[in-house]
Amino acid sequence: MKIDLKNFNKESKSEYSSNQKLKARLRKVKPKVLDEKFEELHNEAFKEIDCLECANCCKTTSPIFLNTDIDRLAKVFRMKSSAFIDEYLHRDDEGDYVLNSSPCTFLGTDNKCLVYEDRPKACREYPHTDRKKMHGILELSLKNTLVCPAVFKIFQQIGKDYRK
Repeated sequence: MKIDLKNFNKESKSEYSSNQKLKARLRKVKPKVLDEKFEELHNEAFKEIDCLECANCCKTTSPIFLNTDIDRLAKVFRMKSSAFIDEYLHRDDEGDYVLNSSPCTFLGTDNKCLVYEDRPKACREYPHTDRKKMHGILELSLKNTLVCPAVFKIFQQIGKDYRK
């Protein structure tokens, strides 16, 4: 499925306030039920959406780099962790290491990750919609409706059951 990012950005922004209200309703859903619903809709969404057609997450946001991510990537580039930090990262307002710039330094022109096998944990788990304890990341998931067409689609689908 070809993704029109311009249209997606417009549509996701126009639906954001509606999705905020949906998030409040989802907080009242039993945790196990919510986790199962998100996982089901995640699997459906990714049958249709190919991340390599989009890569909007890599183009617009930075993952958080854990120390283990930094050490692993520094090793790949045969540099010290401190040198990797100096070249590629800075601390954000929360004190987390993030990329110095967007799009991601490691994103190829074909939307493939140049360090895919060694990518940060946050990238491995993105968009986090198939994990347990979704209640704890509903705010993050809401923000991700503006970044990831799959998360936006999941919110649209789950909204059919919980928007009233």
